[in-house]
Amino acid sequence: MANLLQVNECTKPVMLLSFSINTGPCPRPRQQLRTRKSPPQASLQQSSRRQFVSQTTSLSLSLLVGASPLIASSEEALSEWERVYLPIDPGVVLLDIAFVPDDSNHGFVLGTRQTILETKDGGTNWLPRSIPSAEDEDFNYRFNSISFKGNEGWIVGKPAILLYTSDAGQSWDRIPLSSQLPGDMVYIKATGDKSAEMVTDEGAIYVTSNRGYNWRAAVQETVSATLNRTVSSGISGASYYTGTFNAVNRSPDGRYVAVSSRGNFYLTWEPGQPFWQPHNRAVARRIQNMGWRADGGLWLLVRGGGLYLSKGTGITEEFEEVPVQSRGFGILDVGFRSEEEAWAAGGSGILLRTTNGGKTWTRDKAADNIAANLYSVKFINDRKGFVLGNDGVLLRYLG
Repeated sequence: MANLLQVNECTKPVMLLSFSINTGPCPRPRQQLRTRKSPPQASLQQSSRRQFVSQTTSLSLSLLVGASPLIASSEEALSEWERVYLPIDPGVVLLDIAFVPDDSNHGFVLGTRQTILETKDGGTNWLPRSIPSAEDEDFNYRFNSISFKGNEGWIVGKPAILLYTSDAGQSWDRIPLSSQLPGDMVYIKATGDKSAEMVTDEGAIYVTSNRGYNWRAAVQETVSATLNRTVSSGISGASYYTGTFNAVNRSPDGRYVAVSSRGNFYLTWEPGQPFWQPHNRAVARRIQNMGWRADGGLWLLVRGGGLYLSKGTGITEEFEEVPVQSRGFGILDVGFRSEEEAWAAGGSGILLRTTNGGKTWTRDKAADNIAANLYSVKFINDRKGFVLGNDGVLLRYLG
């Protein structure tokens, strides 16, 4: 989750050039060179030129005919994603997606400009969903996060809005919120019967067990207050903190990692801790995003396209860089399909895949021709995954 994206056909001439080089130079007219009675120089040059042009043309035509199927099949083999075209206006940024656990074909995708789409066939087709309780006021909501537990679901957005369903999204009720809520709601997690966990971009964490009518604070203060107390603790950049998160991600066991708005440090929180714990970044470049690996370790993305993995599992400040072919574009999110396989997405349609837990990455050309930034990689399970981007771009995992 990242709550808070065109390569031309140049590969074809490169492959043709490679075939030409491997084929070797055009054969020389050795018989003419060995003949003592050589023809006049002018005739020899004209004959050699005609022979060279003829041979080169034949070779090029044969390569063009034979190489196209090879190139096509190679590209098809690399592509494990397909684009799903959505009935929404250009410019919409997709922000989150979730499916009803009891019905894997029934899901919702959220975005800016009050976008809510619904699917009942596993994500192949989507239709706009109207929620009357979210249309009473003249606000253009940005729906940031959605989560389901059984048939219960929650949606949060900006300006402050909280929606709840108990019938798998057939109907949605609006839950009133306090005007004193610190920050904007950026993430929500359904945790049980009428229960959920909500996070704001100022670091407030609230939990409810009665359908959202009452919320209890899980941390004693916002991140700004924590940093004001610990500004002399050696956290680089803490004095420049603007009071909001750039990204926040939750592990399956309830731990959080968040990136400061400037990317100059990160914070973690575990259930039972009274405050967020700030950490110095272990890399020179500023942090773009962070999240949890399937084995319980951390991944870290830096601005400019770098990817780092933590040493071991759990919360740590020790990371090591992993080489990636980002082509200079920033990587914006990582989603794990299993402990070994994960996908990374980023600017200008970057898609990267690892099958060994992140040690090495290869580029998938599925989105090379999509002029969009890919912001979020979401795997519902090991068979269902999606990549969300700007301009309404949605990619569906084919497997």
